[in-house]
Amino acid sequence: MKIWEETRLDQKVKAAAEKFAALVEAQLARNERIKAQKEFTDYGKLDTIVIGVCGGDGIGPIITNEAARVLRHLLADEVGAGKVEFRTIDGLTIENRAAQGKAIPDDVLAELKKCHVILKGPTTTPRAGDPWPNVESANVAMRKELDLFANVRPVKVPSEGIDWTFFRENTEGAYAIGSCGLNVDEDVAFDFVVTTTEGTERIARLAYDYAKKNHKSRVSIITKANVVKTTDGKFLKLCQKIGEEYPGITTDDWYIDITTAKLIDPKRRRDFQVFVLPNLYGDIITDEAAEFQGGVGTAGSANLGKRYAMFEAIHGSAPRMIAEGRGKYADPCSMLRAAVLLLSHIGYQAEADKLERALDICMYEEKKLAVTGRDTGCTCEEFGNYVMDTIARL
Repeated sequence: MKIWEETRLDQKVKAAAEKFAALVEAQLARNERIKAQKEFTDYGKLDTIVIGVCGGDGIGPIITNEAARVLRHLLADEVGAGKVEFRTIDGLTIENRAAQGKAIPDDVLAELKKCHVILKGPTTTPRAGDPWPNVESANVAMRKELDLFANVRPVKVPSEGIDWTFFRENTEGAYAIGSCGLNVDEDVAFDFVVTTTEGTERIARLAYDYAKKNHKSRVSIITKANVVKTTDGKFLKLCQKIGEEYPGITTDDWYIDITTAKLIDPKRRRDFQVFVLPNLYGDIITDEAAEFQGGVGTAGSANLGKRYAMFEAIHGSAPRMIAEGRGKYADPCSMLRAAVLLLSHIGYQAEADKLERALDICMYEEKKLAVTGRDTGCTCEEFGNYVMDTIARL
């Protein structure tokens, strides 16, 4: 009996070791690929900047198309001159992804790779109990496929002294192989966290470069390195080392749990400016931060790589709104905020500033129209018209 139990244990350990070995090999190969990418795309040198418009599912197509309509309005002259081209990319719905058993169907991925930047709507990620197969998050897959290593999320509430910019590492941490966990048996399960030198250094340098260019005096490194000593410890040490190259910027570090508390401290939260943090912590804390400016529906994000960039809302696809027939009342502000980041990224800063100013007026100052998600407020299209009318007044 004892020999049988030892043999059974050995089989479990061997199977787990083989699974882990395959994951290690894949991550070593990925690390070599990211080390080979050296330079960022220079949009000023492109004859035509191709903007892909990929609606996703749920309310995604509604709010994405509205943001694209506002972008086309702002870039009408550039489109007419052939300097900017918009391409609509379909096929990222949960139905199509489930049918093909892929986070991003091959034909959709091929079209995405023909674009320089992508305006992407929310997509549905299946959960346990959902009627869909366990396909990986389209967001996570796109970040990995296009190597969009930096998730940049700004949050600004001037009346509260809040002016934060989060640089969340986007391709590693707990999300790198989040769908590749291991059930050793019915009692023991593992997931894995990945941190690489190249992956950490490039997100840290992007954060510090942003701080320097935008006259920020502080970068805060957020980890749980006192407990997660290997991966978080590596992230912390590498970020601190990069910080030494920027003597004019103060570097401090905080644990993720106390950071979430200090963000709601009216006195301490004013001290924060630029954050750099691993994937999972960044996902959680930026949702908290977005609440200060009106919730996740008001916040957009940039996903930046050296070759590609993708811009999106930070909320989900809200399938219930579609099921209840309320889709046309969806709030486009998150995608419009993402459009601000897109314009800035490709070099149209004047247009970005104009759209941002119009959104501030429409959302916080005049507030002539309110988006409630129901027929008690305006439609998505009506709010888009309000934003464009406001731009015309600036």
